[in-house]
Amino acid sequence: MNDLLDLYGALLGEVDAWFRSCLDQHQDLMACRDGCFACCRGLFDITLLDAFYLKRGFDRLPETVRTELVRTASRRLELLSQVNPVFVEPWLLNGIPEDDWDALMPEEDDTPCLLLSEAGGCLVYEHRPMTCRLNGIPMIDVSGEELFDEWCTLNFTEEAPRQLEGLRFGFRELFAQELLLFQKLIHRLTGSIRNEVDLFIPAAVVLDCEKVVPAIAALDC
Repeated sequence: MNDLLDLYGALLGEVDAWFRSCLDQHQDLMACRDGCFACCRGLFDITLLDAFYLKRGFDRLPETVRTELVRTASRRLELLSQVNPVFVEPWLLNGIPEDDWDALMPEEDDTPCLLLSEAGGCLVYEHRPMTCRLNGIPMIDVSGEELFDEWCTLNFTEEAPRQLEGLRFGFRELFAQELLLFQKLIHRLTGSIRNEVDLFIPAAVVLDCEKVVPAIAALDC
């Protein structure tokens, strides 16, 4: 699946280029900088495509670092399983009703991301999920459609960003390409087509393809 992950990496690179452009244009309005990790808290869902891409970066970390992170991730997942006993390895969120997801990732959870280093940097920065790259700026398509109208409270404190056309991006096209790559990934793994398989970052750290594939197949049963 390396070819698909390479294509996804290129797509993520387009997102990074957009974000850098926003920073260049509006340095006086945005607090996002190296060393700011205010958003690296709590749990949120990422796609299986993101999980495999993150795991690619994780596997390049020193063995001692990986060992400790796997231990931390496993403990976090076991605690989540106590919250919802249906949430078990390989830790796919789609195996439980979406109404029960909130209990696993409450908004008040301020736990630092397990991939946040002591210095405040992401240990897998080049392989971080799509959500991490999009966070902080409202998602307004080039058409003017607002796909997500919230932004980091540290950004745009003196001026609302909705009218700043330089922030707009081809999000509709971006997400269409992301979905296509995701569907190709699932088809290669299972021979079927799915539009959604979601995990948490701790689950990506301990991702086991041999366990994930039959779990995905079970979602269709």
